[in-house]
Amino acid sequence: MEELKEQIQTRCLEKEEPFCGSACPFHLDVREFILRMQRGSFNGAFRLFSNTVGFPAIVAALCDEPCKAVCPRSETDEAIALRLLEKAALNHAVNTRPNSYNLPPKPQKIAVIGGGLSGLACVLRLTNKKYQVTLFEKEGDLGGHLCNLLKPEIFLEEFERQFMYETYELHKNREVETLEEILPGFDAVYVATGKGGSSFGLLEEVSERSPGPRASSLPGVFLGGSLLGATTMKALAQGLLAATLVESWLKTGNMKDAAAVAPTKMRLAPGALAFVEPVRPEKEDAYTREEAKAEARRCIRCRCDACFRHCALMTYFEKLPRRIEEEVEITIHPGTLDGNGTVATRFISTCNQCGLCGEICPEKIDMGLFLRKSHQAMRAKGAMPWAFHDFWLRDMEFANGDRASFCAAPDGYDESEFLFFPGCQLGASDPRYVSEVYRFLRSQKPDTALSLACCGAPAVWAGDEGLHGKVQERLRDEWQSLGEPKLLFACASCLEMFREFLPEIEGVLLYEVLSRWGFRPRNRQAEEVASVFDPCASRHQAEAQRKVRELAERSGYRLVPLPYEGREAQCCSWGGQISIANPAYAEWLADRRAREGEAPYIVYCSNCRDIFADRGKPVRHILDVLFDLSGWDRSSPTFSARRRNREELKRSLLREFWPGREVEERNMNEFRRPKLLISPELEAKLSREHILEEDVLDVISFCESCGRKIWSPEQKSFTGYREVGKFTLWVEYEPCGEDFKLRNAYSHRMRIELEEVWNGRKQKIDL
Repeated sequence: MEELKEQIQTRCLEKEEPFCGSACPFHLDVREFILRMQRGSFNGAFRLFSNTVGFPAIVAALCDEPCKAVCPRSETDEAIALRLLEKAALNHAVNTRPNSYNLPPKPQKIAVIGGGLSGLACVLRLTNKKYQVTLFEKEGDLGGHLCNLLKPEIFLEEFERQFMYETYELHKNREVETLEEILPGFDAVYVATGKGGSSFGLLEEVSERSPGPRASSLPGVFLGGSLLGATTMKALAQGLLAATLVESWLKTGNMKDAAAVAPTKMRLAPGALAFVEPVRPEKEDAYTREEAKAEARRCIRCRCDACFRHCALMTYFEKLPRRIEEEVEITIHPGTLDGNGTVATRFISTCNQCGLCGEICPEKIDMGLFLRKSHQAMRAKGAMPWAFHDFWLRDMEFANGDRASFCAAPDGYDESEFLFFPGCQLGASDPRYVSEVYRFLRSQKPDTALSLACCGAPAVWAGDEGLHGKVQERLRDEWQSLGEPKLLFACASCLEMFREFLPEIEGVLLYEVLSRWGFRPRNRQAEEVASVFDPCASRHQAEAQRKVRELAERSGYRLVPLPYEGREAQCCSWGGQISIANPAYAEWLADRRAREGEAPYIVYCSNCRDIFADRGKPVRHILDVLFDLSGWDRSSPTFSARRRNREELKRSLLREFWPGREVEERNMNEFRRPKLLISPELEAKLSREHILEEDVLDVISFCESCGRKIWSPEQKSFTGYREVGKFTLWVEYEPCGEDFKLRNAYSHRMRIELEEVWNGRKQKIDL
């Protein structure tokens, strides 16, 4: 996990400068400038621009726009007209006067040699901070080579405006011939004598590595501007930066060059740019307010946010990787006295670990893996709420228990070439998915073995490494007992789990084999339009994705692509089993996925099928298509029905393929389990809240056997409760002969005081 944290901290590009800001000699915060322009906040935009460049009117007039050369829009339509936007900020700002800094005067004295743009910029910044500055200019006028570029009244007026609240000592027509004549009276000197000006013999000694102002060999003496070959705008920027170097020298005694700024590593998300017509000003070289806002809206404020744009989790919570890492860190290692952080606990459990973020990140930073490791760390310290995963771990226990699990080779075979591993949810959705496929596999390869079990994904998603290790050990033992066959997976998630945790076991997705063995669909459709929705776990299973599409087309479907498929496949909302940890997000995510394509969906994950069926999206599993099992509108089973389906699947397969090994039925003459009478509406409610009907019946049976129940004359029903797993389950019911009619049921994480007494564990105790 420490390695993942370091990747986020050192390689994540979210805080990289945009291309334009990196190319700008002033490193203007273009994102913020553009945001203010988009809002029509011309005062705010001007203030940001002015504070950055020192002399905004001169920069807006002379900037050579290096930003245009690197603007990604130049490849799509046209680069953002940033200089026109800067002019618009000047033209439409109400107040263009400089800031007045109410600071106490500082005693240090600084000399600036050269009254050109670089020297004046240095003077401006130092006087802003109330240093005592003296400017020496050998000519009679200020501005240096600006007189060749602008009318004097323009730049002289700008100088007057920017210095209106500042004072400095000016010596015109005063050429400094040697530094010795002024050094004794000053604490620092900035030499900005312009192109071809005197460097007092220091230019040969300064470093050639720094692109900005440089420290000389004399203490406190710095050089910069056109003297070093800088262009007009770079000379201005160097003068501003030189003031920072001078102040650092005065405070620390350290002489240093301006630090080299590395070019941005910015990368844009694929598809970030769409064509937008550039805005042309009606009046030459000047935007109106509305034109400026329209042009600013063309800018996408470039940032490396592919993960944010494409990862639903980051989009929903509006969090980028660095912030996520920070919140996770203080959650795992909190500074609170009780040692329990809760900042990102639910967030960690809301990640479905689909892997899309790592796929699209230019640095391949997998935030899903980071959050999985975070989950494991929280689980290890006992700080992860058990309620987020208790239901799923109990479901895994059921899938791997006697009622639903089974593993064997066909009778008469000690070893098998293939082992069909459908996963725990395929038969839960529809038992026919498993039985029809297994029947076909046996017709092709009679020695094909079968394993009904869970791959252990719920334990991985819950961060329970110990429990997952036990599941792995069992699966490995069963595989070895069958002669180490090749596994045929019906579930892409199972295949990925085996690849990651049991790499010695070779396996392939079922649909590759069906296509290779020449499976012929039972009922070819008249041509219909559909989209194949790839499960997120299939993103690195390109061959399987291709074969599913071949099988669908062979069945008569004309396929149209979805925005996200293939390597960019996105989660339907099942992955990570997030519906309990964050039901609102799970609902939002499922709705979003269901709306991404207009055509009906063909899926090859039973969880995707059931999620979309719940959303009312027309959907068929590829096995529905191939074996002609169900249409577009089959509803998804409740969680209680999913358990019954798995029990029935095991019984039916044993009856058909392993006669004599059938699951023993209880003697119905000896024991009759009461039935639970429940309305369809209440049945759906229980499933939404992850309450199992068999747990409800156990609570009722317990209440009836021990008499711990309360009668309501008004409702004509009993109310009782019992702990189920780590929850307390409450039920409202009424007897109906030998059965029970359920009125309501609900659960919560609260434990009842004295439950040890009343739950049958400690009946004999003095109260």
